Amino acid sequence: MNLRSPIERALSYRRLWTLALAVYLFDQATKAWIAHRLPLGSYGPQAGLTVIRDFFYLVHVGNTGAAWSMFTGRGTLLGLLAVATLLAIFLGRHHLGLRQTATQTCFGLLCGGIVGNLTDRLRYGYVVDFVDLHFGSYAYPTFNVADAGICVGVFGYIIWSLRQPNNHV
Repeated sequence: MNLRSPIERALSYRRLWTLALAVYLFDQATKAWIAHRLPLGSYGPQAGLTVIRDFFYLVHVGNTGAAWSMFTGRGTLLGLLAVATLLAIFLGRHHLGLRQTATQTCFGLLCGGIVGNLTDRLRYGYVVDFVDLHFGSYAYPTFNVADAGICVGVFGYIIWSLRQPNNHV
């Protein structure tokens, strides 16, 4: 039986909460800055802000899909998936190893990113993307801080999971 108060239990996940909040706030601040600097639909080297010529640009696009514009126009489905994912993380927190520092770091990044993009879907009906990278003639799909948090969090958790001893008999 767990005799700890709800506040003590919530504080045991403070790294997750702190990182999630930091990713969320940084994501929303960068999106607000882009929206202030560039009109929606500003895409491409001529329309965006050049950070590193022929490589890194800041643009302002609305993505109604997920990564690589998959499921374009299915914002409601993607919003429900985001909520379901957050709920699954909460319900499965003991099985996911969220008491450990490494997993709290990974899931803090992931949750902050999920909430950042979900906020956009609820507010605008699309996700604001603005980081535009080019590698020669290849243009990497435009993304944002929330996307980076999600990708780093998932990748980190996969690496962490693969390094855990096998507990199966």
